[in-house]
Amino acid sequence: MRGVFIDANESLAGIFERQRKSGDPEMRVHLDPDIKPEDWPAILGGAEIGIVDHTALPTDVAKQCKGLKHVVFLGTGARSYMNPEELSELGITVHLIKGYGDTAVAEAAVALMWASARGLAQMDREMRAGNWLRDDGMQLTGKTLGLIGFGGIAAEVARIASGSGMKVIAWNRSPKSHPGIDFVDLDTLLKQSHVVSLHLLLNDDTSGFLSRERIAQMRPGVIFVNTARAAIVDEPAMIDALRSGHIRHAGLDVFNTEPLPAGHVLTTIPNVTLSAHSAFRTPEASENLIHAAWEHCRRVAADA
Repeated sequence: MRGVFIDANESLAGIFERQRKSGDPEMRVHLDPDIKPEDWPAILGGAEIGIVDHTALPTDVAKQCKGLKHVVFLGTGARSYMNPEELSELGITVHLIKGYGDTAVAEAAVALMWASARGLAQMDREMRAGNWLRDDGMQLTGKTLGLIGFGGIAAEVARIASGSGMKVIAWNRSPKSHPGIDFVDLDTLLKQSHVVSLHLLLNDDTSGFLSRERIAQMRPGVIFVNTARAAIVDEPAMIDALRSGHIRHAGLDVFNTEPLPAGHVLTTIPNVTLSAHSAFRTPEASENLIHAAWEHCRRVAADA
């Protein structure tokens, strides 16, 4: 069984080669992170396994990938790049990698929360432009953080936030319990939270989950952080809430179109702090990610 890492950047390629072991399946690295979806068939060259970082695999392109049986997606959000159910009908199994960057993403979410509370990015922009901007920030000690969705990342956010003196409440789609966390209904979370951090997977049930009506339920002056997926949020409603001040500030790491186009409306709103879908990017998380990818490849090759 052969495989190809189809869109490797230099950093991930180096880790991938370093973790290669004797007896591993034949895996080739295609060192080009900027390929197009239509390049899949040629790059695979009939290989049965495709490892992919961020390149979309439309179903009509997958039909042209003769021999492809397994897609190892480097993360959990494959649905933003392909349709796993349609690929399954073609005999292609999509493998996800969970938990590799829980701490990395959690730390980024907390960083966005603190930057939003103190307006750090806005002050930095103004000072670089020669303006001495000073404004009252939000003191987070004693405030309530509401976590929408409670998996590994949210648990790490809760650990960090609790240690900084915040009260943490959470809502999850299925019943859960966790030491020190009060699980509440969604209406209560939206009304009580000074900060709301989103931690849901994107699927058919969660697309548009944070609707205009639910945004309106949030406490006035709330800080909103999204390191999950942009499509979970009604973007026009979020923008309206930012402009009105109902949302005091948003810290966003994910967007409906990535890379975020120049001049996008979110780049023009002052009370938004943006990061380039990089919450998961730390050396530690990358090592975990590639290790898990290799384990997927070893397993499917052994089962072939």
